[in-house]
Amino acid sequence: MDKEIENLNRYLPGPAVDIIYGWLKADRIQLTITRNRKTKLGDYRAPIDGKPHRISVNHDLNSYSFLITLVHEIAHARVWEKYKRKANPHGKEWKMVYKELMDNFLNEDIFPPEILQALNHYFQNTFASSSTDLQLTRMLKKYDHKTSGIMLEEIPYNTVFSIADGRTFRKQDKLRKRYRCICLNNKRLYLFNPLTQITPVEPEE
Repeated sequence: MDKEIENLNRYLPGPAVDIIYGWLKADRIQLTITRNRKTKLGDYRAPIDGKPHRISVNHDLNSYSFLITLVHEIAHARVWEKYKRKANPHGKEWKMVYKELMDNFLNEDIFPPEILQALNHYFQNTFASSSTDLQLTRMLKKYDHKTSGIMLEEIPYNTVFSIADGRTFRKQDKLRKRYRCICLNNKRLYLFNPLTQITPVEPEE
């Protein structure tokens, strides 16, 4: 088995591998699997100075998130080939290409029904990142590898919790789509995505 296909089988739903492999070869895309990055799931770099298209995707994504992220970045490569810098990064050209590419995978042979339903809703009004669609993100997180934390929306109001950098907060109220929380370290207010991974802090007796 080709080593590249073997690697793709580790990260993608099985039925998607041959299609993705063909695209990577045809479009001369160099794929790198990276460590976890808190600020992004994937990244695209254009083919300048003789280098190929370069895409990176975080290694710890579940197979469905990995596929969605990878196709997102491949769409950037396709748009670059046709428009270069004339198209906005997540403009109408990218949205059209991304949807066309994802149409190859929008079936129950690849995605569980609940993710498929969320994806169809997402593509009715495509955002730059799938993580901005809370319903889709909730569905994808159900298939994540196990973590020690839970999501902010799962804990009651007034619960104290900590985040990865060690700061502690108290969950207060909800403002539209985000929760307002007070940092107990500096008494400042912050807005959090409901799906932020947190660790509840047990109250002192």
